[in-house]
Amino acid sequence: SLGCSLLLWQIGYFFNALLAAPIVLVAYITASLLAYRTEGKQKRQLKNAFGQYLSPDMVSNLVADPSQLKLGGETRDMTIMFCDIRGFTAISEALKEKPLKLTEVINRLLTGLSTDILATGGTIDKYMGDCIMAFWNAPSEDPFHREKSIEAAFKMSEALNKLNENLDRKGENKLSIGIGINSGECIVGNMGSEKRFDYTVLGDAVNLASRLEGQSGNYGMQIILGEETIKKISKDAYLQFELDLISVKGKSEPTSIFTVFNSWNAEVAYEVFYEEHMDFLKNYRSKNWDKAKQHIDKY
Repeated sequence: SLGCSLLLWQIGYFFNALLAAPIVLVAYITASLLAYRTEGKQKRQLKNAFGQYLSPDMVSNLVADPSQLKLGGETRDMTIMFCDIRGFTAISEALKEKPLKLTEVINRLLTGLSTDILATGGTIDKYMGDCIMAFWNAPSEDPFHREKSIEAAFKMSEALNKLNENLDRKGENKLSIGIGINSGECIVGNMGSEKRFDYTVLGDAVNLASRLEGQSGNYGMQIILGEETIKKISKDAYLQFELDLISVKGKSEPTSIFTVFNSWNAEVAYEVFYEEHMDFLKNYRSKNWDKAKQHIDKY
């Protein structure tokens, strides 16, 4: 505007550049509002996309720095959890005439379990009927992702106990869960088609975590962990027990499986039981069946 005024003044015309100030101001305000609206829309999209799957703190971090969320996939060391409601078929059969009651029970259970996953920084990948798949160390990095997944498992166990009390479910009617946890290198990111995609994780470690969840009922343990999760956490972090060396579908090499406890209430001291348990595994794997059975009969 000022340059135009000078040019017109040189040829005998006078134009007050200040007259254009209101127009410039309106244009600036309009542009700012559009930018704010666009940025706000992007933030709302991020919150809507991840608000139901990530903890509030992680969502806030992503909104503040969207570059943390990379499009496509990236390789990352992850911890994956599969959690399944045991005896879901029996529950469905018992409540087949009361579908609303069945929905209420399942929703209450999944809500409580999901809350504990999010509270420990986990990401909920998906719900598959009565099963939850979750993972740690993405989209935000967490060096303690193994420990956080185990912490979540303990919290989920406590939540389940409280729900059974609130629903007055006792004995064989008590709700129970099986949890499989495994760690390893995976591909994580937005995957799918151009029209529909999900933020998910893929890899051999994911498949093994699913297999371990399926073994929880066979070994009578609520939590089953893979060797890659156990070997990179402190030996003193939890009460750890090796359960077995098993072969799972899709893997040529056998894998060691473990369980953990956060407290010990048995009559025999933990140190004593641990030594006897390791002796049992030694005899079991050496096919010293009589000595192995002595341990089983004792406990």
